[in-house]
Amino acid sequence: MLKNKPRYINVRGRILDLSSKRIMGILNITPDSFYKGSRFTADNEIISAAVKMAEDGADILDIGGYSSRPGAGDITVEDERKRVLGAIRLISRELPEVIISVDTFRADIAREAIEEAGAHIINDISAGEADKEMFPLVAELNVPYIMMHMKGNPRTMQNKPEYDDVVADILRWFGDRIYRLRSMGVKDIIIDPGFGFGKTVEHNFEILRRLNDFSIPGLPVLAGISRKSMIWKTLGITPDEALNGSSVLNTVALLKGADILRVHDVKEAVQAAILVNIIRKSEFPD
Repeated sequence: MLKNKPRYINVRGRILDLSSKRIMGILNITPDSFYKGSRFTADNEIISAAVKMAEDGADILDIGGYSSRPGAGDITVEDERKRVLGAIRLISRELPEVIISVDTFRADIAREAIEEAGAHIINDISAGEADKEMFPLVAELNVPYIMMHMKGNPRTMQNKPEYDDVVADILRWFGDRIYRLRSMGVKDIIIDPGFGFGKTVEHNFEILRRLNDFSIPGLPVLAGISRKSMIWKTLGITPDEALNGSSVLNTVALLKGADILRVHDVKEAVQAAILVNIIRKSEFPD
């Protein structure tokens, strides 16, 4: 972590220490996410998965009800509300000490998740582009906000995405949004370069090679590489077979400045983070 990065974020009155690498577990309340191992719909499945992730060491559970895989179809606000808010309520009752992130680009869903269901963080794949009320909402609620870069939307993002310089272009894109959020008084911002969202495999590896550059804005960085196509397309395997590749690239991301990993496989990511934290402790002692 660069010295100018914040060491802590305020999670609704709780302090999350980012001086150690943190793990976010993925819980998709959807029938069509790209990796079937992350799909949960029945209440007992949701609770069982959440408990296991917490026991395996997840610092945050990310709950989403809208599939953002390439080519994913749209769902109504009401369908997303039923999927997401019910799951958050279940998990917050069963695991009151766990930090919950709501994965949505809709401000109405985010508001209900935070104010009524028990979520603590907003994770927005559109960085406010899909709903112009999102930035004002984040400022009003004063909660940590994860904003991700995406070119286009889930239905169009993989239609021959082009960049002059993928890293520089994304950093400029973030710069405008960081300025707007800061001007509105938002304090805890986390940036996600959006692996696989409007990027080719080559773009994704270039972002990973230069992930340290995303520390330039002085904000925590989240990396979501787990089981994505940059792994299984490169290796000629399937998402179900991509655990080892995910562990390798997650470790690279941690060594190159990622502060939070968003993952399907919590136990393995926690082990990688423990080892990297030891390496970093010897390199950057307090």
